[in-house]
Amino acid sequence: MAVLILYPLLLALPIEVSVDVYTSGAGGARMALCLLCLAAACALQILHVRPAARGGGRRHRAVRLFVQLLLTYVPLIWLGTAWAETGGFLAASMLLLLSRLKWTLFFATVFSGPLIAALHHETVAYVVHLTVGTLVLGLTLYTVSRLARVSSDLVHARTSLAEAVTRERVRFARDLHDLLGYSLSAIALKSEVALRHIPHRHEQAREELVAILRISRQSLTEMRHVANGYCVLSPESELETSTAMLRSAGIEVDAKISAPWPDGLQGTVLAVVLREAMTNILRHSKAEHCSIAVQRTDGRLRMAIRNDGAWQEMQDGASVPPPASRAKRGGLVNLTARLAAVGGALVVGPRPDGWFELAAEVPEAHGPLVPAPAL
Repeated sequence: MAVLILYPLLLALPIEVSVDVYTSGAGGARMALCLLCLAAACALQILHVRPAARGGGRRHRAVRLFVQLLLTYVPLIWLGTAWAETGGFLAASMLLLLSRLKWTLFFATVFSGPLIAALHHETVAYVVHLTVGTLVLGLTLYTVSRLARVSSDLVHARTSLAEAVTRERVRFARDLHDLLGYSLSAIALKSEVALRHIPHRHEQAREELVAILRISRQSLTEMRHVANGYCVLSPESELETSTAMLRSAGIEVDAKISAPWPDGLQGTVLAVVLREAMTNILRHSKAEHCSIAVQRTDGRLRMAIRNDGAWQEMQDGASVPPPASRAKRGGLVNLTARLAAVGGALVVGPRPDGWFELAAEVPEAHGPLVPAPAL
């Protein structure tokens, strides 16, 4: 809106200058020169008053100011003192494009036109009119241009803030799903096991209740990490916990770790992948056997998690498609984004032998621990 106010200001002065030059007795050639110079001056001033006018570097701004300086004073040779009224454009540009001595150069520009008019023996009234007009035009163009820049910066800041809030919401939702979903599933499973043991096996029930307490405390710690914006997970600890969880559910586990776990962000991402895979096995499959293999291949670390479950859950007698067909949403989308952030990849699907495989690959290079970007 503020930029729209500039156009009437940029249009009024050329009309006034054209009328003054015409009434001074200018012929056709001089009027053509006047209109051509006015068009160039207005185009250059529009370039200066844009919100991005300070861009382009110091040298670029200096060239633009020099060209406007020539357009302000050289036509005076042919068009007379009537052309001095365009000094308001140059005065505003001094304030818009300069940082040092801008007010000194601004007032020098304001008084240069009236000084030229006084040297040409113009009347005192015209000299005063030219001084006030140049001063008011320069300050008005500068004020409105600054308002346009502030409005543009405000819109940009509001857009950036909205994007940041959206990214944070997505990150929080993703971390809640990836980090706490597994813990809550483990608590539910161990609670069921404890309930089965309470009537006859008090010691086993006690062990399960202790495990529930430990997992609950871990979940509380992870919730605090989510609130702080990042979470550090150890793949070794996740493997140990996942193995114990699967065995508690009656699933045989075969773990073959033939390469060291990575550090930093890669290790955290693999831990999240392992946690999500365990959650899916416990919630969505009827697996009896599970294998976890970690190996180095062509400078990349590959973790493959396989199970012999059907990967379907029953809801009102109907089977839900396996996770391979649901990869466009849910936890697998989060895993794909996390792995992509560290240069990795995710492969999910059934194998020819009837087992289901979830495989994650990451670069072998160790990276610093930084939060993965939001989706």
